[in-house]
Order: sequence, then structure tokens, then C-alpha cells
Amino acid sequence: MINCFLSVIYVIKEDSDSIEQIAKVLSSYISNIVSDYELILIDNSGKSINSKFYEQITSKNGLPNIQIFVLTKTVNINIASWVGLENSLGDYVITIDDQENKIDIISEMLNEAISTSDIVFARNLYKSKQSKIYSIFEKLFIIFYRYFHEIDSSYNSPKYRLLSRHVVNFILQHPRPSITYRHLPLFGGFKKKYLTYNKKPKQLNPKSLLNSFNTGLTLLVSTTEAPMRIVTFLSMFGAISNIIYSFYIVGIAIFKNNVEPGWVTLSLQQSGMFFLISLVLLILGEYILNVTKLSNEGPKYHIAQEFYSETLSLKKKLNIK
Repeated sequence: MINCFLSVIYVIKEDSDSIEQIAKVLSSYISNIVSDYELILIDNSGKSINSKFYEQITSKNGLPNIQIFVLTKTVNINIASWVGLENSLGDYVITIDDQENKIDIISEMLNEAISTSDIVFARNLYKSKQSKIYSIFEKLFIIFYRYFHEIDSSYNSPKYRLLSRHVVNFILQHPRPSITYRHLPLFGGFKKKYLTYNKKPKQLNPKSLLNSFNTGLTLLVSTTEAPMRIVTFLSMFGAISNIIYSFYIVGIAIFKNNVEPGWVTLSLQQSGMFFLISLVLLILGEYILNVTKLSNEGPKYHIAQEFYSETLSLKKKLNIK
């Protein structure tokens, strides 16, 4: 048995008669591998029809060490998971989905975290088939993201993960912790370990192209400056193009004799207006970029690990024991 306090988070996606069985299986397994634990259930169904059952399961005759949080409405799975992390107390925190994740790998993940790693991911090798269109767009997004951020996002960070309290405290310092939690592999500094397992999900749900597009767009906006940089680049390009076009109009007016009356004045007026609009968009884009950077900015720094020499000459000079 491992001597630690483990928090296990399970998100209830919809009303299900198997919740009690899942809670019993998780409690039974966890109680046999750690000295202390808590099981946190997040009801993300948005229906609030299980109140009597929750009162029963948390009563004296129910299961021990269980906390249940019922959300008022259905939210993103990452936000629901973060509700559990934010209210957890364990030295280590793990999120699990019994339909997709393998429960008996928890002990291995915990041993890896205690021995060498701050974050342990478990990737399911079983993958459902995706359409060719989805695969093409996925590869294009990986190339695009790698170009702007110089980070390979191809691993698609597994949701099955175990975090140390040190990492949870790091995420808490960010203004949007649910996004930081979701894209945790993109952040350096912490020791990470990837484990693999093979389990066929109970429900085969191919990834939706629309949902993946929204996820990818959120990733780009929250971790890179690419979208706004494209806007500012186009604004700068428009401003420069209008300046060049103005010189072209003046050249036509000087060297051409058969210019329609009013064309020069109208063209200069239009190019000047478009120049001002492009300039305003450029300044506005840079301002929004700076404001967004400040609003999404996390801690200035975070110490992932500390090492000290066993011999410190300073100790000999200080009257401290």
C-alpha cells in the first residue's frame, strides 16, 4: 500500500444507473492501494435529478470519502474536471473515465509520480477510425501550430492524467485554469511521464470535426499570438498597399493625358480612407493583443523543482539549527 493521499475525480456525463457501481469499484480499488483517498464525483448532466441517490450514497450507510458536486448546467468536460481539481485536497489528483480508461493502471501511474514525475499521462492505444477529411485537417493544424509555436501538438494530450499537488497549485495561479489544465503538456518545466494501455471504449464516438475545430481554435487563441498576428499583418499589408496605390494614382495623373475627370481625386480619397482604416485596425490589433496577453498571463515564474547542496558553508556562519 502506498502511503499518500489520493484524490480521484470522476465526471458524470449523463444520468446513469451505473453511477453507484462505478463509485463502489473505484472506492474498492483505491482503498487497497493508498493509505488515504477521496472520491470526487462531478455531476455534469445538467438535470439535477439524482439528489436522493446522492444523499443515500453519502449517508452513514453509504460509501466513505465521497464528495459530490452537482453543476447547474452542462459545461465543457475540462471545466467539469477542473471543478474536481479545485476542490481536491490530495497529494496527488487523478481524473478518470471508466468508459474509456483502465482503472488498474492507477497504481502504476501513482508509483511513477511518487518516484520521478510531476505529471503522468496514460494514453489509450485503441483508437476509433476517423474520416479522411478529419485526418487531413488534423495534420494541417499540427503543421500550422508547430510553425507558430514551435511545439508539436500531435500527441493530443490525454485526458487520463495524474497530477501532483505542486502542479495543481501551479495551474491555480492562471486566470483560466481549465484551459491550462487541458493543454498541460504544452508547458515545460515539469517532469512528465507517458504510460500506455489498451482498452476498447464502451461507446465508439468518432471525433467531431466541428468540436475539434473549436478545440483547436481555443488552443491557438489561448496559447499563441497567431490569430491576432495574422490580423495585424493583414492590416499592415493593407496600409502599405494603399500607400503604393496612392503613388500609382499620382503617377497616372502626371504621365497620362486621357484620365477621366474626378478619377484621381476619388481614387486618392478611397486609398486614403482605406489607409486610415488599416492603420486603425493595426493599432487596435496590437492593443487587443497586449490586453489579451496581460489578461491570460499566469505567474511570472514557477519553480518546478529545487535542489540544494548537502554541504552549505553559509550554515556554519548562521546560528540556526
